[in-house]
Amino acid sequence: MQKTHLVTEKSPFHYCGRTFTLQEVECIRKITDDVWNATRTDIALAVCKALNWVKPNGEPKFLTCYLALDRMEEDGVIWLPLPTREHYGFKRAAFTAVSDPQEPITGSRGDLKDMHLVQVTDRAESRLWNELMDRYHYLGRSMAGAQIRYLAYDGDHPLGALGFGAAALKLAPRDHFIGWTAAEREANIHLVVGNRRFLILPWVKVRGLASSLLSLAARQLPGDWQQKYAYTPVLLESFTETGRFSGTSYAAANWILVGQSQGMGRLSPSRQANKSIKDIWLYPLNQRFRAILTEGRLRGTQRRIDQEIQNKSATAKLGGRSK
Repeated sequence: MQKTHLVTEKSPFHYCGRTFTLQEVECIRKITDDVWNATRTDIALAVCKALNWVKPNGEPKFLTCYLALDRMEEDGVIWLPLPTREHYGFKRAAFTAVSDPQEPITGSRGDLKDMHLVQVTDRAESRLWNELMDRYHYLGRSMAGAQIRYLAYDGDHPLGALGFGAAALKLAPRDHFIGWTAAEREANIHLVVGNRRFLILPWVKVRGLASSLLSLAARQLPGDWQQKYAYTPVLLESFTETGRFSGTSYAAANWILVGQSQGMGRLSPSRQANKSIKDIWLYPLNQRFRAILTEGRLRGTQRRIDQEIQNKSATAKLGGRSK
């Protein structure tokens, strides 16, 4: 029996930050009808190849494509085979002695003589990062898409962990602050990177540590991201959940508070709030970030940027220890 689709044929379709023409949707439908594409993973990889949907370093945008196809099926745009597992997710890491509480580390930032970040690159570091996040961070370890993870140390003593990944696709206060158009955002959203996880271990109580780690990460990340993904981000974003965290460390590290989220989540398929309200923080990594993100349309705004940083509206308060 011939498959029928539940939606009125129209162009374009918009999913997960990409606009699909009707011709592209027809291409996807042909791929889903191919008996050799037995699973959703097979289909997502085939779609990435057919549409040349790749990251700047040439790797397929597999997970974003996978999620876009799932949204298309929910809307009746395409048909997909039944998933081979209940969800595309992660199991929590088993807790071992390496993440057990250690002797307290106290004092001030000046007492730490060898504070540094180690980029997670091997299996042992990845297992440790996962375990620390699953054990001590309320959101756990799961981060999708392009990402860089760090472990923070003073000498050999672990202090915490950070994770950076894909930015929110649409964020009104951020988009207003940048001043870009919808087309510019779609073309350049990869140049904005989100601080998705920030954890200071519960036995580490060092004054000024959180803001120092954020500053250290802001200096180190651009080079690490360029080496891993072949492009350099120009702006960082982050969120602090209102009522849970005050954002003190971001204010102290000169991040800019630009507004609050609407609670809809990065890939919310509807316009209904389904997440907690969060404060939105931004940190320019490049003085010309507006010119870069708007492809040269906005220039000569550095004086205003400096003034906004100096007059940041956040009021520093003592707050939580992880984000």
